[in-house]
Amino acid sequence: MSDRKCVGCGQFKDKDKLIKITKENVSGDIIINGGNKIFGRSAYLCYNNSCIEAAFKKNKIAKALKTSLPEDLKGKLIDEF
Repeated sequence: MSDRKCVGCGQFKDKDKLIKITKENVSGDIIINGGNKIFGRSAYLCYNNSCIEAAFKKNKIAKALKTSLPEDLKGKLIDEF
């Protein structure tokens, strides 16, 4: 099963249809849509602004990744997707 849960809306979708945000194990860097070869804690979001907004409103991405997020991450996600 390759379904993942969107942290914004809570729906399960195929991981190819979601934005992947990973906190890399070694460096602690936050990587958006990194390849499957990146090891670390990941969170997933649907490709729409409402899920991105919902995830940031309640700090769901930071909780899922168990880390604080860079200030510009929300802007990057909204601009890119």
